[in-house]
Amino acid sequence: MSEGEPTYEAARDELVQIVTKLEAGGATLEESLTLWQRGEELATLCERYLEGARSKLDAATKNDDDAE
Repeated sequence: MSEGEPTYEAARDELVQIVTKLEAGGATLEESLTLWQRGEELATLCERYLEGARSKLDAATKNDDDAE
């Protein structure tokens, strides 16, 4: 991932906080939209991290299969 982006763990934790705030209610529509947009960004980032990890795992598994 690029510099300045949060780690997977930090992005996931911030996403959990956003979901908690949205579920609690009480935010204005504008605040809720801002939180939702940030949540979408974080969810996309987390998905990229997971896809990268999945690709590495697939490559490692393929290498193990080829060695046998």
